[in-house]
Amino acid sequence: MSAALPEDALRELGRTEGGPGALELLVRDQHTRRLALLRALFDTATAAPAALSPPAAPARLRDDWGLLEAAERRDRTAVRSVLLYPLVGPWAQQTLGALIGGGAAGAPELAAGLGHFSALAAAAAIRAGEDFTVRLTARRGTLVLPTLGALRTGREEPVPVEVALAGEVLTLRVRDDPPVTVALGEEGGGAGHDARWRPVVTLPAPAPGGTPVPLDDIDPYRGAGPAAPRLGLSAVLRLDPRHRTEWARSWDGVAAVLETGGAHRAGEAAALLRCLVPLAPPAGSAPGAGSAQCSGTRREAFGAVLTSHPATPTAFAATLVHELQHTKLAALAALTRLHHEDATPRHFAPWRPDPRPFDGLLQGAYSHLALARHWQRVALTSDRLAVRDRAWTEHARAAEQVGAVLPVLAGSGALTREGRVLVNEMIAVYHRLADHPPPPGHRARAVSYVRTARSIWLQRNAT
Repeated sequence: MSAALPEDALRELGRTEGGPGALELLVRDQHTRRLALLRALFDTATAAPAALSPPAAPARLRDDWGLLEAAERRDRTAVRSVLLYPLVGPWAQQTLGALIGGGAAGAPELAAGLGHFSALAAAAAIRAGEDFTVRLTARRGTLVLPTLGALRTGREEPVPVEVALAGEVLTLRVRDDPPVTVALGEEGGGAGHDARWRPVVTLPAPAPGGTPVPLDDIDPYRGAGPAAPRLGLSAVLRLDPRHRTEWARSWDGVAAVLETGGAHRAGEAAALLRCLVPLAPPAGSAPGAGSAQCSGTRREAFGAVLTSHPATPTAFAATLVHELQHTKLAALAALTRLHHEDATPRHFAPWRPDPRPFDGLLQGAYSHLALARHWQRVALTSDRLAVRDRAWTEHARAAEQVGAVLPVLAGSGALTREGRVLVNEMIAVYHRLADHPPPPGHRARAVSYVRTARSIWLQRNAT
């Protein structure tokens, strides 16, 4: 067993649970990786040749790093909340990749990436309460201060913006325009009446012990990237006031539903969830409580859940249960290797129309097992017939889907010792689901659903 991962923690995670100690191991490892990535980006950018990096970039980056250090001396926790923000990961990987890949100096993507470092340092200093004055650049009509908000300039061309913090007042100045003044609130997001400033919306903590969750429709690196269509994810969404109200209404009650699914569900949401990214409704979906929904996670954006609007607290909680399993398992796989299978997509998964690689099969089985447990608990505890009926339907389907792929996972000879422990715990949890079976009609429909999915899959993919 890996020295960094005690066996009891691995067994907890294999049960799709994870106490505070196990989750803290995952979080700490991910944070260490993030800080190393940021240092690698800084070192690469400051050492980049003139043919790659704009001439003034190295000096500016060193100034930004100095501001970060000053802010960290004042409030280390506040600075880390910005540097470890989930959406900093995609930016750092993308910008480092552009530098290593030899993108031309002055290329818009690289210039924007390096400029985002300056905005990140400014946001960290604002969070820490470190007074400063810097000049940033707004691009495509917007200057984003990560985790805080965005200034809309109304100009598509790059525009210099003077950003200054003095005490509790943030001032943003664009030449020839009146300054925008933001009175910072307790959470640092800012409040004011100037329509040019758009703060990041923050939802209440999903569970006791957690932190408020940004509903980030502003950050320029919040999308799922080129893989979005393949993953079935729609485009990122910019929320208007009506949409924000709808999201807040669906969020209200999530904590209670998570608790119904088990104390560990509320605990993992408190420990892992750091950001929600709103997505547009899936193509062809109709509005309303029964509308289609899509959601996903990104390994480089640890702690972020991307999702279209879940219409009810029950749907929202199930989305979190599903996606946070992907977050946990991806972090676990980064900490200790679980298998040596290749990445060839060859396996049937009842939740996808395309062949899946072994790792994708493991990820899907893990998240659907958690969903089966969650919906079973909801079905057993709800006093509302409609809720129970839907919960049994969802439970039966998820359980049948997991049962269809567990033999493939268990039969792999490429599992590591850690992977074998994980899969064995998953199998034990799956068998315990039978202690409280769904009504016969629900299971019959689930069996038929999976059989039909397998038949269609074979027609499409068999060679």
